Amino acid sequence: MSFYENKVLPHLLHLACGNEVVDRQRAKVVPEAYGRVLEVGMGSGLNIPHYNPDKVELVWGLEPSEGMRRKGRKNVAAAPFQVQWLDLAAEEIPLENASADTVVLTYTLCTIPDWHRALQEMRRVLKPGGRLLFCEHGSAPDETVRKWQERINPLWRVVAGGCNVNRAIPHLIASAGFGIDRMDSGYLPKTPRFAGFNYWGTARPR
Repeated sequence: MSFYENKVLPHLLHLACGNEVVDRQRAKVVPEAYGRVLEVGMGSGLNIPHYNPDKVELVWGLEPSEGMRRKGRKNVAAAPFQVQWLDLAAEEIPLENASADTVVLTYTLCTIPDWHRALQEMRRVLKPGGRLLFCEHGSAPDETVRKWQERINPLWRVVAGGCNVNRAIPHLIASAGFGIDRMDSGYLPKTPRFAGFNYWGTARPR
């Protein structure tokens, strides 16, 4: 791992993903988590304050980046519930089948290289009746914005740690065997439109 990926990028991602606008988005989905929770791409632990401690028994924080885990130590230490780091990629979730009540996926699906395999892994570890809570940025509905997303994406992916701004989030979730129960979408305020179209909601394994 390069110096940029280990030292610089975690700080930049913490700032970008922790601004007030994004934090309000997290608050729309994370409080719905319950039971034994798998958070995919826990990063610096920005979701921790949004969990309802009366509903959550344990959070497994899947995060392959040592730099992000280091950045998240303070938030994890302050959590009013048990948090257990899992230092593998989303394509290799080290949990048994049907072991999680909830999977939380916030601003992560844009970055996972093999997103289809990762989503199938999330589906595998969810208990029957369990839910996927998601809040992700992705492909915009406006053709002009989508064209800019396609132009910008190759460079953006390099400087933003593998993040893609043009992924069709609902299609990705559905193609991996989930049925979307509820979903909202829209551009975030005070955010560049090429990176600001959000999808958030809930899904269950079909």
